Amino acid sequence: MEYKTALITGAGSGIGRTVAIALAEKNYHLVLAGRNNESLQETASLLTPGANKVSCIVTDVTDSKSVDALFDTIAKDYGRLDLLFNNAGIGIGAPIEDLPVDDWSRVIATNVNGVFYCLQGAFRMMKQQQPMGGRIINNGSISADRPRPNSIAYTASKHAVTGMTKSTSLEGRQYNIACGQIDIGNAQTAMGKAVSRGAPQADGSLKNEAMMDVKHVGDAIVYMDSLPLEANVQFMTVMATKMPYIGRG
Repeated sequence: MEYKTALITGAGSGIGRTVAIALAEKNYHLVLAGRNNESLQETASLLTPGANKVSCIVTDVTDSKSVDALFDTIAKDYGRLDLLFNNAGIGIGAPIEDLPVDDWSRVIATNVNGVFYCLQGAFRMMKQQQPMGGRIINNGSISADRPRPNSIAYTASKHAVTGMTKSTSLEGRQYNIACGQIDIGNAQTAMGKAVSRGAPQADGSLKNEAMMDVKHVGDAIVYMDSLPLEANVQFMTVMATKMPYIGRG
């Protein structure tokens, strides 16, 4: 194939935008999905001039019908999907006893249901297309293994993502579908700024933590998808070297 087609969810900002820029530099066809068209168009404007085909598709990953429409459009306009970066997600922090049920539901709807809907759509498409197969990379989190205080909804959701990654990796083998996960620690994004100003530690204190350039996440995704489908990065952790991760808690 001359070009690969990649779908990025949550492509309107942060890590999604960074990965879009990195893949555009490698001449991917790109499908940018997210809830805000203005943000998606801004991402598209930042891509390498003269890059391959780019589509901005407004999608609510918490709505299975919206996700179905997204994949119908990809099939119609591109004919295949080679890479899904399952990135869309939110985090809402609060002590366990104070977390509103509506906030719990919002996190689960986005980080679990939304990841599943997109994963399912990609799996179906990759299984049927010719040549068969493709790669799915889920955006997990260090928090799935080393949770921060007041993050029960986010932590639970990212544990679920790890389970989905493992199940998809197993079931995808016979269809040449590789599924891996990237866990990111302290990247410089709008969401990550709070960490640099003072992140809650296991002892209840706040600590300014080391950060890394988010560009390294884009480079990591490019590497993970540079491998042939016979090889897979099952789990990759990309983190600021000096952040308190090893030994955290």
